[in-house]
Amino acid sequence: MTPDNDNLAADILRGADAIAAFLGFPRRAVYHAAAKGHLPTFRLGEAVCSRKSTLLAWIAAQEAAARPERAA
Repeated sequence: MTPDNDNLAADILRGADAIAAFLGFPRRAVYHAAAKGHLPTFRLGEAVCSRKSTLLAWIAAQEAAARPERAA
């Protein structure tokens, strides 16, 4: 294993319930956002999954995009 994935099992959220609990969203909102491609997820069989690290990076990117540019 490499340092990037040495704790992979702890980083994976398996199922919409786990993702919803991590994000504080309703489970249905996770399914909807995943289906629309608005949430970084992947499938393991029938289960929708995501990595905590990917979700945190996605949130940071959303926050950065929402900040107005500061005038120099």
